[in-house]
Amino acid sequence: MRITSREIFETIKMVEVENFDIRTVTMGISLRDCQRTKMRDMCDAIYSKIMTKAENLVKVAEDLEAEFGIPIINKRISVTPIALLADSVEDEDLTPIAVTLDRAARDTGVNFIGGFSALVEKGFTQGDKKLLTSIPEALKSTERVCSSVNVASTRAGINMDAVHLMGKAIKETASLTADKDGIGCAKLVVFCNIPEDNPFMAGALHGIGEAEAVINIGVSGPGVVRDAISDSPNKDFGSLAEVIKRTAFKITRAGELIGREASKRLGVSFGIVDLSLAPTPEVGDSVAEIIEAMGVERCGGPGTTAALALLNDAVKKGGAMASCYVGGLSGAFIPVSEDAGMIRAVEEGVLTLAKLEAMTSVCSVGLDMIALPGDTAASTISGIIADEMSIGVINKKTTAVRVIPVPGKQVGDFVEFGGLLGKSPILDVSTVSCAGFINRGGRIPAPLQSLIN
Repeated sequence: MRITSREIFETIKMVEVENFDIRTVTMGISLRDCQRTKMRDMCDAIYSKIMTKAENLVKVAEDLEAEFGIPIINKRISVTPIALLADSVEDEDLTPIAVTLDRAARDTGVNFIGGFSALVEKGFTQGDKKLLTSIPEALKSTERVCSSVNVASTRAGINMDAVHLMGKAIKETASLTADKDGIGCAKLVVFCNIPEDNPFMAGALHGIGEAEAVINIGVSGPGVVRDAISDSPNKDFGSLAEVIKRTAFKITRAGELIGREASKRLGVSFGIVDLSLAPTPEVGDSVAEIIEAMGVERCGGPGTTAALALLNDAVKKGGAMASCYVGGLSGAFIPVSEDAGMIRAVEEGVLTLAKLEAMTSVCSVGLDMIALPGDTAASTISGIIADEMSIGVINKKTTAVRVIPVPGKQVGDFVEFGGLLGKSPILDVSTVSCAGFINRGGRIPAPLQSLIN
């Protein structure tokens, strides 16, 4: 891949002026050879495998950051969904595995490790059940471990028993981490159509079709896209989409350069570039501000969903034009607490939970980092999950839910999570009960769209 001098100068401008960064270098590691019947033996095998593969990950990322002058914000690891290993172990509580993952993350120096996960869109194995029941205690007992559960897919439908359990798991996780405003829930996400090569947390895992170890890159640049749009105030929508597409192309090229160099130095395969406009709490690094630069007065107002659809599509087209290996989620994220523009829109009463749900039908992921009142019922959370999973199933896209019922907080209160997790007002949620619906159990059948053979 040849990088021109013009691209180099454009990249320098993106970094110095427009908040462009490599959001994450994530190493995916297969743990399929770590299955053991004894918990201690399995934990030892997991720790040894991660330390062997990822011992130089942080150093290589820091070297590349210094050499190329592009900030690399996070260094992360994803592993084989732990539920796939749990069928063989005798123990019911998988918290010791989470603690082992946390220790490996700390000792390698990475920010997060993902893969305390299960894929249960069509049913449960014994290992799946162990993992789901272990999630609250595991997230309480660790700092860097992230958990994800895929409860639905277009091919399988929605496992409503899993949806029911995840509503309870989210409530229990919030309760167990109440001293930190339920922050354990910030590391827990429920998916439909989960991608198995996603480098972004909390949903990163190393899929069963992946190589022994790979490097996946997560690239982000909301500020770059916003400035490009601001410099094109009179363009029509077709021309505006072209501006976004070309900007996404440049961002993706920089990401693939870093990814390929990292994989070469670490001696593992290069996986994908995930081009996702992932905001941060920093002013100027906001997806909401991109929408507002298009001409919507405030994110959440009329026109927001259409603007987001244009943005998401143009980003994907630009990435696909730049690299043959675009994957993961790739598109625009709308995590409320991590986006200064969205926080402002919520505070002003313009952006609501209902509008956010509508936006998820055209964005990259779904309802992300949304703070709810602490007394929100588990069945209500399950209902929110079921609604979001339905959007993904019917539209054949990835959707997800990462909500935080903050203990002791009510609508009108504010919560500070710190760092990249940001801060958020508590959003209002309907108190109309859906318990009777959730308690039916079973599986919502796959839609007609699943018959694609």
